[in-house]
Parts: sequence; C-alpha cells; structure tokens
Amino acid sequence: MGSKFAQALFAMLLIASMVASSVANKDWQQRNYTGWGFNHGPYHLNKTEGPKKIVVGGSENWHYGFNYADWSLKNASFYVKDTLVFKYDPPTNSTGPHSVYLLPNLWSFIHCDLSQAKMVGSPTQGGGNGFEFVLKSWQPYYFACGEHGGVHCKDGMMRFFVFPKLRGWHY
Repeated sequence: MGSKFAQALFAMLLIASMVASSVANKDWQQRNYTGWGFNHGPYHLNKTEGPKKIVVGGSENWHYGFNYADWSLKNASFYVKDTLVFKYDPPTNSTGPHSVYLLPNLWSFIHCDLSQAKMVGSPTQGGGNGFEFVLKSWQPYYFACGEHGGVHCKDGMMRFFVFPKLRGWHY
C-alpha cells in the first residue's frame, strides 16, 4: 500500500515539475515581467531564436552512470522543433551497447518498462555525429536506454524526459 502511495506521489511530483519546467520564465530574475498582459518595452517573454540542436548530456554524451534527468532539468528550456542529438560509442569488446527508446507514457518511464517503447536509436546509430531526434509537438517525451533488459534505465540513470515549450508564446 505504501509503495503504491509513494509511486503515485512520485508521479504527481514528476508531472508538476514537467508543467513547471514547460512554462518556466527564465527572464523573471532580470525583472522582465512584460508577459503578464502588458507589452511595454522591448522585452517579450519566451522570445527565442529558431530551433536548436542540443547534445544530450552535453560533453558527457549518452553513457551509463550519468544523471540525465538532472541534466534535462538543468538544461531546460526545450522548444518544439528543437533537435536532440544522441551521441554514444558503438559497442565493442570493451564497451557495452547503448540505445535510445521513446517510452509511451509516464508509467513506463517511472518503471523503465520498455515493453511498448519504440526504439529510435539503435546501438550503432550513436557513433560519429550521433543521431538526431526532433521534438515535433507540444507533448512530453520520455527517453531511456533499452539495453541489458532496462538495467541502464533503472540503475544507470539513462532516462530523462522533456516537455518542449511552444516558441513565441506570451503568457
């Protein structure tokens, strides 16, 4: 009973953080409050340049043992039409394989359940310049490594989600 309560609480916190990060206004600290129904001055909230290419994990790339959930929160904001670039070494005798799966929902993400997930990056696609995944719509995207029966997802922290914002929206 307590386990189900804890899972429900975790799910609620995760959803709340997704919503908060999708509507966060980084201009708030610079006292740029112009998006509250007023258009005074040259500032506009959420004014962004065109789509960006973002390397997942930054210089760490995509590997076992790095906290990608933390990385995604620290590197928000993500926008619709941004491109995530997944870079990882192809499998060798000394390194195990990695892959990228798109999970269908929050439950699958929390439990690292890959049974209904879609592979979007095979173990050989991450080499060189990596492979690209475009955030095409305003929805949550749940990513995880599917190797070793989900162990990389569960124990290796190789999972994260993004909820891209819409460009040009003024709150």
